[in-house]
Amino acid sequence: MSTSKGKGGTPATVALTKAKAAFTLHPYEHDASAQAYGEEAADALGVPYERIFKTLVAEVESGLAVAVVPVSGKLDLKALASALNSKRAAMADAAKVERVTGYVVGGISPLGQRKQLPTVVDSSALDFETIYFSAGKRGLQIETAPDNLITLTRAVTAPIGKTG
Repeated sequence: MSTSKGKGGTPATVALTKAKAAFTLHPYEHDASAQAYGEEAADALGVPYERIFKTLVAEVESGLAVAVVPVSGKLDLKALASALNSKRAAMADAAKVERVTGYVVGGISPLGQRKQLPTVVDSSALDFETIYFSAGKRGLQIETAPDNLITLTRAVTAPIGKTG
């Protein structure tokens, strides 16, 4: 088990440490020109795209919701809406997402957000012993058991990722 040393870590690492959840931090050199943050992390860390999960925020009828899907695919907005008993879902405005979560786009972690949002984790996460997701800043990934993420975000799991 690894915990963040010094500076108190990010809100995501603080949440895991407080919960006494085992996790490993994986820093990598972030390229400021990168647009595909998840793929950049996977390539830098040598991890298959299916095991690195991106955190996306969508707008549903009840407000904002978090979707955690593998970087190997895309978010199925209809499936997300269905998992949250909503009629529709649309990607949320980036500036609003940053304001509500407290994280910058490309470094949004599903953990440690300013406000607990309804969260759906793609069910493929359960296929792995550990998964990777943003630790709350670009260039830093958390590796932990999917159950830790699901428990700490009070997430539901559903097939919300689609390939291609």
